[in-house]
Amino acid sequence: MFPLSRLIRSRDDAVPARGALVAARQVGLVAGGRRILDGVDMAVEAGRIVTLIGPNGAGKTTLLKVLLGLLSPTGGQVLRRPGLRIGYMPQRIQVDEILPITVRRFLGLGGRFPKDRLARVLAEVGCAHLLEQPVQSVSGGEMQRILLARALLREPHLLVLDEPAQGVDVAGQGEVFQLIARLRDRYGCGVLMVSHELHLVMAAADSVICLNQHVCCTGQPDVVSRDPAYLKLFGKTMPAGMVLYTHHHDHRHDLHGDVVAFEGEGPPGRGCPGSEAHRHHG
Repeated sequence: MFPLSRLIRSRDDAVPARGALVAARQVGLVAGGRRILDGVDMAVEAGRIVTLIGPNGAGKTTLLKVLLGLLSPTGGQVLRRPGLRIGYMPQRIQVDEILPITVRRFLGLGGRFPKDRLARVLAEVGCAHLLEQPVQSVSGGEMQRILLARALLREPHLLVLDEPAQGVDVAGQGEVFQLIARLRDRYGCGVLMVSHELHLVMAAADSVICLNQHVCCTGQPDVVSRDPAYLKLFGKTMPAGMVLYTHHHDHRHDLHGDVVAFEGEGPPGRGCPGSEAHRHHG
């Protein structure tokens, strides 16, 4: 049972600390007699990627919904910057197989947008060629990019991503996180994402929050990865001898696997960076 002093509902009219887009102060949530969140403190600032990690059932998606205002906390306070525009990418979405809908029409379900605007956001996520394709015909990885494009349509101050690499093969997961970093730089937005791809998000994030109903540990990725609370939950998340590194290459592969040159990103050998896990011996 929460003490009365903590039974404070979310306040949209309150302003978070300077620089923060959204913040949680001692947020708690009890549902069905079960405590899902307990005293969570966190904040997301503009221009930073914050990754939320934790075991299954830790309350990660629930915390996202509380921050978005989709759920009301039973304790604590949620603060949002006035006029905050949020782009939300859900973990998954199911489109009925018999529903005749194109990607263009799917993107337009959230509001009226000019066709050129829809084409532009699809191009930003590398899926411009899918605009008139049936949604049912796209792959899992393409659908994740389409959902990301849909979140970008609002030109968000805060981009909230629930498992953005879900349904994407190992080769494509690194590309997804690189894309998110480029979009952060382009829009200047804050990014809050949930992911189980620990070795990739730990490399991509500016800060990491390890959640298990409460905040177990938080900080820069290299600090969190050595924290006893993190190690207790996850242990060693990468096999011995494997490290993350950033490399440059002079080509990339399109969604069909064909090799294409970079456009407007410098001469050969100076392509966009990619983070991958590789094995080193010695």
